[in-house]
Amino acid sequence: MEFTLSEKLAMVHIIDSVIIADGEVHKGEINTLSKLMNIIDFDSNFIVQARTIDIEQSIRILSDMTPIKKSELAIILEEVAISDGYIHEKENDIMKHVFSAIGFVH
Repeated sequence: MEFTLSEKLAMVHIIDSVIIADGEVHKGEINTLSKLMNIIDFDSNFIVQARTIDIEQSIRILSDMTPIKKSELAIILEEVAISDGYIHEKENDIMKHVFSAIGFVH
């Protein structure tokens, strides 16, 4: 699936937020992020750029995505959240907030 540059920035911002939500970056999360770099087509410099946008800006961008892209985002976020063996409450809170804010019913 092809995402625009702004969609990628917003997605990577949210993915990064989920990874750091529980205060620990786990090996499984790093492995999943590496895999996503190839799938979504971004590099580590892109993560630094993504951190410069705020959550509300990310949500505005993600809200404009098609339902199919939103569904793909949901799959990606869940994969990232579970990659360390369990979904932490804070990771779940971020995902719920994003899904609600972008109008994605999961």
